[in-house]
Amino acid sequence: MPAASVMDEQVVKRSRFISHVHRVENKQQALDNIQYIKQQYPDARHHCWAYIAGHPTTGLDVAMSDDGEPQGTAGKPIFNVLQYSGVGEVALVVVRYFGGIKLGAGGLLRAYSSSARLVTKQLVCCTTLDIRFHYALESKVQHFLKGQNMYIQQTCYVERIHMLVAVPVVELDAVCVALTNLTSGQITLSFEASSTAI
Repeated sequence: MPAASVMDEQVVKRSRFISHVHRVENKQQALDNIQYIKQQYPDARHHCWAYIAGHPTTGLDVAMSDDGEPQGTAGKPIFNVLQYSGVGEVALVVVRYFGGIKLGAGGLLRAYSSSARLVTKQLVCCTTLDIRFHYALESKVQHFLKGQNMYIQQTCYVERIHMLVAVPVVELDAVCVALTNLTSGQITLSFEASSTAI
């Protein structure tokens, strides 16, 4: 299952709009996550999506799809919400189950925009945790981070292993305590004051 995912749902005139947003590192991960969501809702009428696979301001590795909805009424409004949020490396899919009432172009645009906004508001505010530890502890630390669905941004193998990990701000204290206990205090932890969203 894709890591760092957030889901929300709303009903507009009996149509269900189920939104999923995922943290992705590149275009292939974005496409894999979109395919994953399609497999979770195979009977849905539409799986509309957009992604920004790189930095939000570069304009590279972006794409969108209306998936059968009238042109410009789904993919574009989803993309606009992502672009406005200023968050990069993200893929957002809105699944629609048709409720029997046509919404019209304006109604669709509003429904997909609001669905995208609902889920992006829940993007987790994260900080980068700087972790340094001896090689003998690598499997323990890796296992813990994977179990917590933490996103490892970078790993450097020098005199000691140096890892940068995106940790939800609300979980930071608990993660630091758990890592300290897990390694019997044989770990160095520090974090940046600024935070980002995933």
